[in-house]
Amino acid sequence: MRLVERSNVRKNHRKIAASLALAAVATVTLAGCTAQELNGFMPGEPGTSDLGDMLATFWVNSWIVLLALGIFVWGLIIWANVAYRRRKNETGMPHQMRYHMPIEMLFTIVPIILVAGFFAFTARDQAIAEETYPTDDVDVHIEVYGKQWAWDFNYIAVDGSPYDGDVYYQGVQAEEVRDENGNTTGEIVEENLPTLYLPVGATVTFDLKSRDVAHSFWVPEFHYKEDTIPGKTNQFSMVAEREGTYIGKCAELCGEYHSMMLFKVEVVSQDEYNDYIQSLRDQGNEGAVGDEYDRNNQNPGTKVPVIEHDEAE
Repeated sequence: MRLVERSNVRKNHRKIAASLALAAVATVTLAGCTAQELNGFMPGEPGTSDLGDMLATFWVNSWIVLLALGIFVWGLIIWANVAYRRRKNETGMPHQMRYHMPIEMLFTIVPIILVAGFFAFTARDQAIAEETYPTDDVDVHIEVYGKQWAWDFNYIAVDGSPYDGDVYYQGVQAEEVRDENGNTTGEIVEENLPTLYLPVGATVTFDLKSRDVAHSFWVPEFHYKEDTIPGKTNQFSMVAEREGTYIGKCAELCGEYHSMMLFKVEVVSQDEYNDYIQSLRDQGNEGAVGDEYDRNNQNPGTKVPVIEHDEAE
């Protein structure tokens, strides 16, 4: 009897030791993770924008669920290979099993629950991300035009803004750095990139449009992008919560120089933003460069030319 009790005690001690060792390994592993790893390897840092943290949390939680599911499935595969392997001295076909209702129900119900769960959380976060601010609550209103292969920005005056009237900025395609032999080095002249200015902490609404083909307005560190579609206006709102310089790009294949359709976002203080708006006004960039500059509006007609009788004579 005592031998049995001692055996049970040893087994319990082993279980406790194994659990503590596993907890220690997990603690050390998590402690060694950088902020980027804890953020699911998403670009940027937490607190960059109001949308970014929500979307990063959804991304990380999705991966945790999928990794747990992957471990479970691989565990079943390994267990089945070990438990039902051919033993020594066994010949012929192994015992065949079918119509195992519990397992078949498991493999049907679990995927349905997973798909429904992912759909519900995706729909919830997407609805929040695509909700625009009421007009009265908008501090900054910007029209963004995508064009092959650069960007135009119209800063639209809103009620309570420190400047009167609209101002605009027209960007050009990114330029590559060249060496003394005229060969490209693979680097970009960053200071010449189209630049969008945002005041930190301000509620911003974007109107996204295209002058020619479909583009996509994407700032990776904001964890959100939206397409610009010819003849259509897409909107989204956000708050940039951390000052700094961020690189944006087109995320929709739009032609030969799609990779050169880059831009910068400067998130600055309100005073710096006001100074920038005034600098555009001082340069004479008053008003807005609107739809009248769209390439699609400048295309020739599709009708067959007709010569009038008088002209023929």
